[in-house]
Amino acid sequence: MDNPLAEQYRRMFNVELPPNDTMDDYLDAILSKIRPMSEDLREEEFWLNKRWKEIRDDLTFHEAVLHIFREDGQYLISVDGNISIGEWGNLEHPNTLVLRHGKRHELYDMAFLNDNFLILKKHGDQRRKGHTKYFVMGNESTIRNLEWRDCMELMFNIYRNNSRWTSYLTFALILIALIVILSIV
Repeated sequence: MDNPLAEQYRRMFNVELPPNDTMDDYLDAILSKIRPMSEDLREEEFWLNKRWKEIRDDLTFHEAVLHIFREDGQYLISVDGNISIGEWGNLEHPNTLVLRHGKRHELYDMAFLNDNFLILKKHGDQRRKGHTKYFVMGNESTIRNLEWRDCMELMFNIYRNNSRWTSYLTFALILIALIVILSIV
């Protein structure tokens, strides 16, 4: 027999990633929850000189694309081991990055950064133009050969783990309050 109170208690501690069809939709749902846990681009130890593997939800995307941002402003892109060189730079506005590669000069705002993910959002309404909203990269050593949905789960774990800690703390405080109230009575 199901107990509605027990079910409500289970739901309180069970944080599930809501289903979505596209990576942009997942990111819209996830980023609002994990943004407070993000680092800044000023904290270069989190993103410089690392191998960032590009993540896409495009079924025709089969290349291994790595992005490496070097301290000297050099931007390396490796597509299946073939390297091309560009430049990166910061604007005076914090958490804004300019990527120059070939004839392209693109302006990105940082959406999220930690040891495992670097997510940039290209300035402008990219969806209206039929492009993806986010430029998503994962630390190659962390995401290895994960599919994009698995990467979304991994990213949601940042929120899930923080949410569980908050839930456990709340439960502990309620339990302590009950013990104090019962010991007074």
